[in-house]
Amino acid sequence: MSEKKLAGIWMDSENAIVVKNHDIESAYKFFVCDPVKREVQHGNSSEKNANNVEQTNTAKYFKDLEHLITNTEELYLTGTGTIQEQFKNHLSETAQFKNLKVTLGTDQKMSPEEVLETVKKHFNA
Repeated sequence: MSEKKLAGIWMDSENAIVVKNHDIESAYKFFVCDPVKREVQHGNSSEKNANNVEQTNTAKYFKDLEHLITNTEELYLTGTGTIQEQFKNHLSETAQFKNLKVTLGTDQKMSPEEVLETVKKHFNA
């Protein structure tokens, strides 16, 4: 088993499933983390307020994901839409993650078990 600290994330604009093979100290076998949900608010009175809330919620979503992938050396990022590209760009602009090797993929919605198997297959684990 690799001693590299690896992680995979399946994400869309509202949910993310994180799989990784490490905790703070060491790398071992892959496991599924608690799901990360992005807050979605409805019914704002103005487009400007709605846009501000959207940006704030996205920033919090990305911060929650960052917290789970701290110390990761390689990341497989997949999902639907373009949110994973936004997250990859966000990571490359964040000092702590700018040297993280990120591979992008595209996958339809998957169960946590399917994400686990996809990530393991990606890293040949």
